[in-house]
Amino acid sequence: MNTLPSISEHIDEKIINKVIQDNFAALAPCYFTLTSNWFVRAYDHWKDIDKFVIIIYLIHQNLIYFRQNGIKIDYETFYEKKSIEIDKINISDISKDLAVPKESIRRKVLELEKQKVIIRTGKKILVVRDTFYSSKAVETLTEVATILHEFNKILKKEKMVNEVYSFKEIILAIKENFSYCMYQFNKFWFIYINRWRNELKDLETLGIGMVVVINSVKNKNFVPKKSMRSYHKDLMGSDTRGVNAMSISEITGIPRPTVVRKLKYLIDKKYLHINEKKLITFNAKDSAFITTKGMVNKNMISLSHFIYKVFNHIRIINS
Repeated sequence: MNTLPSISEHIDEKIINKVIQDNFAALAPCYFTLTSNWFVRAYDHWKDIDKFVIIIYLIHQNLIYFRQNGIKIDYETFYEKKSIEIDKINISDISKDLAVPKESIRRKVLELEKQKVIIRTGKKILVVRDTFYSSKAVETLTEVATILHEFNKILKKEKMVNEVYSFKEIILAIKENFSYCMYQFNKFWFIYINRWRNELKDLETLGIGMVVVINSVKNKNFVPKKSMRSYHKDLMGSDTRGVNAMSISEITGIPRPTVVRKLKYLIDKKYLHINEKKLITFNAKDSAFITTKGMVNKNMISLSHFIYKVFNHIRIINS
């Protein structure tokens, strides 16, 4: 960096949130792609999304350590490590932070030990290299960079910035400051999944629901208005075709009987709708509509904070 960045060019978090609220239709496809694909990948790793979340949580402890000590680690250096050692982590800490009952965490940690995914020595936990490498955030980085690129394009259109960074520039900036950017993403993501877990009880149910949502979002006949308020209302029932349980099972990797059972829960709670052809669509009603709308609003505030931290950071890097 040859010159100090101008403080006046720093984009305020409230402005970022307003930009998202006013232009949600432009961000929604890449945002919902991230949220849907993440759960598919998470289940694919160990056939249990909570196990994957526990691994990410353990890896995140290293990012917290780097952040607290002002250490910047790039992407390649971070993944060169043979393993990650986490000191003084106990079941109660994981349970509290992930909003999962202590006994469930204990059982899943024991299963991860039996699978040689992690090694425990006293209160220390070692995430072995194969596990560490399999959790490499390749697709997540691509999807996050896509969101930031689309947001940058909106800012340029609104004449709030003078340039649009290329997708490649954003990826490179994230990788260069990987420990900082991934720390910020994980903070956002843990808040996101904890909110929905509290509502739906388990993350497989959320992952199944997200497949139905993305099917509606990417329906070519869906032409929403720009703002978030209008978008949410327009999305309900916009997909007149729907998706069946077998397709959802194939996409997520979750066994069909489990998919059918969790779909029934979502339909009974009025988050989803099943038509006469037994196809599932996203058409939340009554309290489910209110809950979904409230969740989206809260999650956009959290997303605004993430973009505020990371996009401004990228601007500094590229100044």
